[in-house]
Amino acid sequence: MLRTSVLRLLGRTGASRLSLLEDFGPRYYSSGSLSAGDDACDVRAYFTTPIFYVNAAPHIGHLYSALLADALCRHRRLRGPSTAATRFSTGTDEHGLKIQQAAATAGLAPTELCDRVSEQFQQLFQEAGISWTKEENYIFRLSQFRKPLQRWLRGNPQAITPEPFHHVVLQWLDEELPDLSVSRRSSHLHWGIPVPGDDSQTIYVWLDALVNYLTVIGYPNAEFKSWWPATSHIIGKDILKFHAIYWPAFLLGAGMSPPQRICVHSHWTVCGQKMSKSLGNVVDPRTCLNRYTVDGFRYFLLRQGVPNWDCDYYDEKVVKLLNSELADALGGLLNRCTAKRINPSETYPAFCTTCFPSEPGLVGPSVRAQAEDYALVSAVATLPKQVADHYDNFRIYKALEAVSSCVRQTNGFVQRHAPWKLNWESPVDAPWLGTVLHVALECLRVFGTLLQPVTPSLADKLLSRLGVSASERSLGELYFLPRFYGHPCPFEGRRLGPETGLLFPRLDQSRTWLVKAHRT
Repeated sequence: MLRTSVLRLLGRTGASRLSLLEDFGPRYYSSGSLSAGDDACDVRAYFTTPIFYVNAAPHIGHLYSALLADALCRHRRLRGPSTAATRFSTGTDEHGLKIQQAAATAGLAPTELCDRVSEQFQQLFQEAGISWTKEENYIFRLSQFRKPLQRWLRGNPQAITPEPFHHVVLQWLDEELPDLSVSRRSSHLHWGIPVPGDDSQTIYVWLDALVNYLTVIGYPNAEFKSWWPATSHIIGKDILKFHAIYWPAFLLGAGMSPPQRICVHSHWTVCGQKMSKSLGNVVDPRTCLNRYTVDGFRYFLLRQGVPNWDCDYYDEKVVKLLNSELADALGGLLNRCTAKRINPSETYPAFCTTCFPSEPGLVGPSVRAQAEDYALVSAVATLPKQVADHYDNFRIYKALEAVSSCVRQTNGFVQRHAPWKLNWESPVDAPWLGTVLHVALECLRVFGTLLQPVTPSLADKLLSRLGVSASERSLGELYFLPRFYGHPCPFEGRRLGPETGLLFPRLDQSRTWLVKAHRT
């Protein structure tokens, strides 16, 4: 049975307000509108987070879930021009006993608590660079679905990733599944959706909450079929059973397919301890966004977060990582290659094929490239495919690790050939000096393009400094070092973009306000 409710729009300009029937329910935020013009179902991709419970303020675990989904969605959009064929949904869940109890403790009506905490989620996600829409939801028996669920998972080894979580769910299914109670007495739980036709019962919160994944893409109207089941749910491991057993069973019972993929991540600890209010060590993500910048904190969570196991947060780790990889390695590389002392014309210099021939091992008076340089070209040339594979396998941290490795290689290339020691006025030095800068700038262009899903503002700043236009930033336009392969380079001779200052200023730990974990 389906019960829909009024949902209040929180979102971007141009999003639509959806008003359905009665009551309050989950709020949904998504990155784009549906498009009837996209009829190629196989190219669509739909990424979801849970709709987060609003009995308490958001923490970095909530933000991490949303950033994983946001980065996966942004990377998918870079692959082609049909951005309307990609959708991302997140939001808040505003029903249930915990909310009723939290509201009573705070001396608030449930709707007042929901308004307050939902606003905190909205502000956090907007500040973190996550875009938003919305709407709402439904009832079931479980024991009959054990074998269908086993067949689904055994026939789809990638349905739940990483693999250890797939294995855990199959272990759960080795046991008999008890039937699931899907309602509570209204006298005990009044903050929720009444069972249709029986006002003495309120629908179980997980039953109405999970249906949001369908209603936000148009269910029960036929349009939802163009997005389902091409769906990836991004969830924390604590709600795996609800998404990997209850939800697929509900769908199978309704004659529908389970989602294409359930991507599961582990939790964040603080200095080796679980975050908890009683310990007083809950990290405020909005404070972190302010102190480490939006791009900096996005990079830290996605670079350090490993879905397979719990990840540890402490302030010094954030400072060390961001200073090392964004300020020094990436920012320093950009500053070196665009400095007027080394690049006085402020252009993309020409690539000399006699200094850097496409075939390694050649000798001659003009050949300057070394074996390590060919290794760099090979590594950066294969980087976009490597990064795409990591995104497809829900390993964003591996994608960023690969980018960081190539940044270090590029810095080694520049250090090895020391362009600051070469002279533009020398007919011997000038072709090689231009080639060194050309290769380094091409590497930077690849890094900037690939970092767009994770650090959108920093990547924009980097690409703008290189003079890369908005229409040249998709993965389809990412042709690395074409002169090396005998093709013309559209950037050669082009003026660089305007100076924009440091790409990522270093964080001074002695003066930065550190987000210390206070214990009671």
